[in-house]
Amino acid sequence: MTPAVKSILIVTVVSFMLQGVGGGQMITNFALWPMTGSFMPWQLVSYAFLHGNLMHLAFNMYGLWMFGQELELLLGRRVFLHLYFASVLAAGIMQVLVTTFTGGMYPTVGASGGVFGILLAYAMYFPNRVIMLILPPVAMRARTFVFVYAAIELFLGVTGTQAGVAHFAHLGGMIGAYLILSFRGRSRWR
Repeated sequence: MTPAVKSILIVTVVSFMLQGVGGGQMITNFALWPMTGSFMPWQLVSYAFLHGNLMHLAFNMYGLWMFGQELELLLGRRVFLHLYFASVLAAGIMQVLVTTFTGGMYPTVGASGGVFGILLAYAMYFPNRVIMLILPPVAMRARTFVFVYAAIELFLGVTGTQAGVAHFAHLGGMIGAYLILSFRGRSRWR
């Protein structure tokens, strides 16, 4: 396993275990709250190390492991970490804006924004790489997968048909990754 992916994975799993012990206090202090709630600036990053349940943690860490390793090998540890945390930060900012303007008073947790940023970067660097989905069992190019997934996230976010999921944070993570890659001169698909 590559060093940055391994470090993020370990810190996230340890944080989840601490969350199990410290429960409500961890959520109060480190989950991402809207500006009208218990918001603190560090929550724009700390929320990414907490998760709602074991399945939530497992899916996010699987996505990080699956797409992150090859990106880290390509970009290097430092750039990969910049990419991941820019995605986490952009996802957090997007979620704070959405919850503040919609009046939502619930905390946000999970590394999904960072993982969505990694997913977008993967598709930008490896657009023709074939990804095999499990459900439905369909093979598609990485670029197509990301466009379809982003469209689904936008639809679900606008319609509110899947409550309890931070769809706009996922899109914010993609925006963060795109901005970092644009800054690095990698804003076009290969």
